[in-house]
Amino acid sequence: MQPKEDKELLKAIVKVSRYIILIALLTVVCLVMLIGSLWNDGQVAVNAPQVAESKPVFAPVVVSSPASKKSTPADIWKAPDENSIPVGKAGEMIRYGKELLAHTADYLGPYGSVAQISNGMNCQNCHLDGGSKLFGNNYASFIVSYPKLSNRSGKIEPAAERIAECFNRSLSGNVPDTNGREMQAMLAYMKWIGQGVKKGEKLFGTATEKLPFLKDAADPVKGKLVYIAKCQSCHGKNGEGLIIAGKRSYTYPPLWGQHSYNDGAGMYRISNFAGFVKNNMPFGVTYKNPQLTDEEAWNVAAFINSQPRPHKDQHNDWKDLKNKPIDFPFGPYVDKFSEKQHKYGPFKPIKDAQKEQTNKS
Repeated sequence: MQPKEDKELLKAIVKVSRYIILIALLTVVCLVMLIGSLWNDGQVAVNAPQVAESKPVFAPVVVSSPASKKSTPADIWKAPDENSIPVGKAGEMIRYGKELLAHTADYLGPYGSVAQISNGMNCQNCHLDGGSKLFGNNYASFIVSYPKLSNRSGKIEPAAERIAECFNRSLSGNVPDTNGREMQAMLAYMKWIGQGVKKGEKLFGTATEKLPFLKDAADPVKGKLVYIAKCQSCHGKNGEGLIIAGKRSYTYPPLWGQHSYNDGAGMYRISNFAGFVKNNMPFGVTYKNPQLTDEEAWNVAAFINSQPRPHKDQHNDWKDLKNKPIDFPFGPYVDKFSEKQHKYGPFKPIKDAQKEQTNKS
């Protein structure tokens, strides 16, 4: 009888074991399904705001933080392909013009091979990628805009005269021969890069972005912190830039000091500088992926333009005071605001006062 009882007991143990194993497997399956469900819910929760905020690809996007991604509008400007530069003498002039703009100091700087008439900076330091970058102070609409009335000088100017002003101000130097080969080459390149742009046409990405005014004045003290964190590694502790071996030109341009742009340059107006750095700095940034907030861009512009640099006599500029930009830091003005407020802001009260005065007149 004993063997028979043992055999029945063994069968019972096997049967119970099967049930235990089956229950264990079901438990594992349920746990896996539960974990998977929770994981998917988490992914949906993370991605849901992105789906909700998605916009048509051509719709302009208002960004509230530097991490936001901007879309591409339909009217965006695009520089022509360099391979489209024609062959022959016309193409040679275009290529020489691009070379002059990209490496100005090699030809026209303190040790230039053609003339020694500028401070060592290159035109490309302010007009990025040979004037082809969106919101990089590009040349898209330059040639088609001239000749035109200059509110600064009060006279009709050809394109060559505007380039001459850049040599006087941004390059803090002397003017090249406006009829010479170098000037004609630069004009040829600018005409090529702006081909197809019509006079008066408004295209997205030309020149520099106009940032919204801050509620308060831009703060050079806060701007210094931005400079140390984001700019100093390339432009130096004292804004001296990084000069190439041989001291002919700069890898990274000086932002203040004797070899930087003078206080008559367009970059000395902080609205221009703020819009420029917002979409281009630190190095590698584009308008689609900015690193600085609007406030940081205004503040670092205020800090850099609070530093010493060469002075240019500008008493003949803006003879019609109504045409003087609100962030031009030298008086007199049509309003009663100080030079300090005209330099750092806040700018909205100035804008409102000038608008009110215009409406009354």
